[in-house]
Amino acid sequence: MKLSVIIITKNEAAHIGACLDSVAFAQERIVLDSGSSDATCDIARARGARVEVSADWPGFGPQKNRALALATGDWVLSIDADERVTPELQAAIQKALQAPRAPAYRIARLSRFCGRWIRHSGWWPDYVVRLFRRDVGRFTDASVHEKVEVDGVVATLEGGHFLHDPYEGLEELIDKLNHYSSEAALMAHDRGRRTSVLGPPGHALWTFIRIYVLRRGFLDGWQGLVLAGMAAAGSFFRYAKLYWLNRQAGR
Repeated sequence: MKLSVIIITKNEAAHIGACLDSVAFAQERIVLDSGSSDATCDIARARGARVEVSADWPGFGPQKNRALALATGDWVLSIDADERVTPELQAAIQKALQAPRAPAYRIARLSRFCGRWIRHSGWWPDYVVRLFRRDVGRFTDASVHEKVEVDGVVATLEGGHFLHDPYEGLEELIDKLNHYSSEAALMAHDRGRRTSVLGPPGHALWTFIRIYVLRRGFLDGWQGLVLAGMAAAGSFFRYAKLYWLNRQAGR
């Protein structure tokens, strides 16, 4: 079974080399870049990956579908530049492809934040559907928080997990919260969703309680407290922006 790995990038020079090295076992590695100003493309080419560049940015879902359309393998593994495949996960993937029991697999992901591997806060095992037969899967068209839609059963891949380094520090987390909350608010508004003036604080409070208390974020040390607070802030931003869009449309 031929395996294609697809990765979308923009200014991922700090991550793309190690990411590609971790999937060197694949027969095809494709990087679809959206106009990096750093050495992302050069590093990817030096690692032997096929590199394509898109002239625009349609959102995460559509961009990943573009990368998917470039793949030629029977199976596809979608991975982000800030993720790594462990040797254990490589072995599990290769074993699954030798005798597939489903057309798609969800894979556990372990993420690190400010030097700590987060095992609570809703961050672990954080299953994501990433391995699938090319003819049965595609990404949703969501601009953020896209998912793989599969025509068939999705099984859980046993053995190994992704390693994920999503944020270099607090500034990057805050920048992403601002960007993602804008995209999510616009997407919700376009779908006709509305919120009241009490929506932002209400959702923020519930988000903090859910992550820090119900999902035991307090067991993740000070990082868990920061993550719960940041998630609450992101929820507040998202609904505050949605409320503003609602108000603007009502004029």
